[in-house]
Amino acid sequence: MQVLRGLSNMTTRAADKETVSETRQVPYVNITGQHAGLKKQLLREFERVIDSGQFVLGEDVGIFEKRFAELCGVSYAVAVNSGTDALLLALRVLKVGEGDEVITAPNSFVSTASCIRLTGAMPVFADVGEDYNIDPSKIEAAITERTKAILPVHLTGRTADMDAILAIAKRHEILVVEDAAQAVLSEYRGRRAGSFGVLGCFSLHPLKTLNACGDGGVITTNDERLYKRLQVLRNLGLEHRDDCVVWTGNSRLDTIQAAALLVKMDYLEAWTAGRRKNAEFYRRELAGVAGVRCPEPKNHERPVYHTFVIRAERRDNLKKYLADQGIGSAVHYPVPIHMQTVAKDLCVAEGSLPEAETQSKEILSLPVYPELGKEDLAYVVFYIKKFYRSENI
Repeated sequence: MQVLRGLSNMTTRAADKETVSETRQVPYVNITGQHAGLKKQLLREFERVIDSGQFVLGEDVGIFEKRFAELCGVSYAVAVNSGTDALLLALRVLKVGEGDEVITAPNSFVSTASCIRLTGAMPVFADVGEDYNIDPSKIEAAITERTKAILPVHLTGRTADMDAILAIAKRHEILVVEDAAQAVLSEYRGRRAGSFGVLGCFSLHPLKTLNACGDGGVITTNDERLYKRLQVLRNLGLEHRDDCVVWTGNSRLDTIQAAALLVKMDYLEAWTAGRRKNAEFYRRELAGVAGVRCPEPKNHERPVYHTFVIRAERRDNLKKYLADQGIGSAVHYPVPIHMQTVAKDLCVAEGSLPEAETQSKEILSLPVYPELGKEDLAYVVFYIKKFYRSENI
């Protein structure tokens, strides 16, 4: 049954009409929808890998690494078993450890800071800007003689201000490692995320825009020495089968996951274009809605919209209201890292990172995946507008 009439042109006028006849379901994510059209292809690839018996560092892993490096515009890529291990191994290969400090953003997923802490180093937080990314103007005040690296997070799939960050790093002779977990194909001044720092770290988690059928991660670099060292670090420290040269763990990407990723890479550009189109619809249709602010990328940016995050007055009430209409949404992330229990030993006072803390009370992620139909998007917009028109909701 058509829920909203006259939506094919995706106009504000249509979305404003009181024409909703029944609730429809618009989940926040729809992984099964993505796989519906890929299932036969994926199963063929899984069968091929099973028949080959090459489950660990099989040929598909190397092919995937080559294609991913080309995708990011770098020389090398090393596939690992998660985005978290990508960050951890990146820091380890740069010899970040006890006594060091790494500057990062407080509004990321906790794995960013966790990996810093797991090396023995200390995360130091710099506040963020309107784009949800680390604010370059706040970084230099956080630099000390112990600062080893800056770890910007390309949150929501929007690349941080890398020109400014790299200039600061060069001035102070410190390293830059990109947390590009959410940013495959994101562009900044014509270059792609993962090509700016000495290393770039990506997640291939099922919720990411390029996603494995399980966990996975990738590290990108232009440094051949780091590339070769990372190959050893991800594989139990083995330079060859009979000689272990460093104490480390097992962080290999499974061959079967690489096979799945190679299938999905053929669709990635189209999926990303779909996300960008959906984001543009939200921006256009929500423009002028009192109580809502949409992200506004600059001319030199091409975000990929891993999440489409609005700033919303009465955020929690809006989230509940949308859920009552069958519309899923999420908060990325409701509690900044420095305010979580695990961060007590960092002694970062509440109120010291005001922009990140304010944003955490206002941000709301709307469904933006490419499988959304026009009626789904208009339905979401219709109820957001209705919420802000009513004084009693």
